[in-house]
Parts: sequence; C-alpha cells; structure tokens
Amino acid sequence: MTIEARIRELGNRHRSLESEIERQTGRPAADSLHLKALKLQKLRLKDQINALQDAR
Repeated sequence: MTIEARIRELGNRHRSLESEIERQTGRPAADSLHLKALKLQKLRLKDQINALQDAR
C-alpha cells in the first residue's frame, strides 16, 4: 500500500470517528468514557496521518 493510499484510509477512518463523536454528543445520555475513547482514537489517527505526510 502506498503512503498516499494509507493517508486516505486513515483520513476516512478519522472522518468516520468524527461523525460517530457528533452522534454521541447529540445523545442526551452520552457515555463519557466511550466518547473519550473515540476522541483518543481520532487523535491517534490524526497523529499517524501527520507522521505519514511528513515522511513523504
């Protein structure tokens, strides 16, 4: 897999997590631990994307 393809894949997962976070925060009884885990995953993906972009 090329670096560009990996960046696209990670970007898609990042956007998917963003959508899930938005859905969760819109719920009246959002699970704060689950939300925190989603945000942490999103941050890790962003770090991976940035590292790959810097390596190009």
